Amino acid sequence: MGQTKSMTARLAIKLTPRAAADRIDGWDVDPDGRPVLKVRVRAQPVEGEANAALTAFLAKALNVPKRDVTLARGGQSRLKMIEVEGLSDAEVRDRLSPH
Repeated sequence: MGQTKSMTARLAIKLTPRAAADRIDGWDVDPDGRPVLKVRVRAQPVEGEANAALTAFLAKALNVPKRDVTLARGGQSRLKMIEVEGLSDAEVRDRLSPH
């Protein structure tokens, strides 16, 4: 039997560490016109704390297990690429947009 390929959404994030609260500030666009989600976390940007807080916060916001949200690139940068297993880009965008 062939293995079914699961969906993986890719999400560009602009992260602000050391914020007053963990929260999503909404969508913006990068200089190339691609959508970027602005997120704040309380964690400090030391030893991966802010990255861990970001993936945990997004997992909770998306209602998926933490293991399904991974940092694909941008570990040392404010601009990050997050991958979410099992969701399409449209589903991620819908779940993170205010209703």
